[in-house]
Amino acid sequence: MELWHAIILGIVEGITEFLPISSTGHLVLVEKLLGLQVDDPGVIGFTAVIQGGAILAVLVYFVRDVVRLLAAWLRGLFSRQARQEPDYRLAWYVIIGSLPIAVVGYLAQDLIKGSLWNLWTIAVGMIVWSGVMAFAEHAATHVRGERQLNLTDAVVIGLAQCLSLAPGVSRAGATITVGLLRDLDRVTATRLSFFLGLPALVGAGVLELGEVSSTDTVSTAALVTGTVVSFVVAYASIVWLLRFVGRHSLMTFVWYRLGFGALLILLLLTGAVTAT
Repeated sequence: MELWHAIILGIVEGITEFLPISSTGHLVLVEKLLGLQVDDPGVIGFTAVIQGGAILAVLVYFVRDVVRLLAAWLRGLFSRQARQEPDYRLAWYVIIGSLPIAVVGYLAQDLIKGSLWNLWTIAVGMIVWSGVMAFAEHAATHVRGERQLNLTDAVVIGLAQCLSLAPGVSRAGATITVGLLRDLDRVTATRLSFFLGLPALVGAGVLELGEVSSTDTVSTAALVTGTVVSFVVAYASIVWLLRFVGRHSLMTFVWYRLGFGALLILLLLTGAVTAT
């Protein structure tokens, strides 16, 4: 992997990780267009580890929220009165909502990396989930904010996050969409998506970290460069997305996903890229 490959992939990861457009689909396609072997353990590990830059971007952007929730959770462990605080409940919702993808992701990792891992399934996932997103925008009432979150929301959205393990669905796309179907406003659904993404991305990075050291495909310089670029671009993407969803619907992403899915199918049918 050349250094400029790492820069391009860092940009793609930073832009797509938190937008509801499937970072997996974009990274796999770009890796193929760059001539990289997408099933090489080093490339797979590199892809997972540069997510660390995106994770750091979320932590930096939401540092006050993370500290506040963690402090409320710790206080609640020792104080009955503190357990009445909304932040204590929200902290538990994030923990509970993160459990399903941890369990399913670990148990199904061979399936996810095996037969499901190809551009055909990514293209289908992009297109099919676009329909779900469009329906959610049509059906959503946006009447509930962060203070109205409940345990059912955490469980349902946490289970929905497992759908992102299917290539092309998108973790952000699954969580934000189901949040809208739970009648959350777009900003609340998006913020919750970020919070739930922290444990999920950390877990994925840890599982794949060993792959990087097991091959000489990726140099330390490329790994560091890709992670730094991912952090900078992801931070900008977070700022932009929260402002965007405060004033616009998800239909922009729906049309983009449909176009990207159609492009993938065209490239596959013409032989420009291979499915695996």
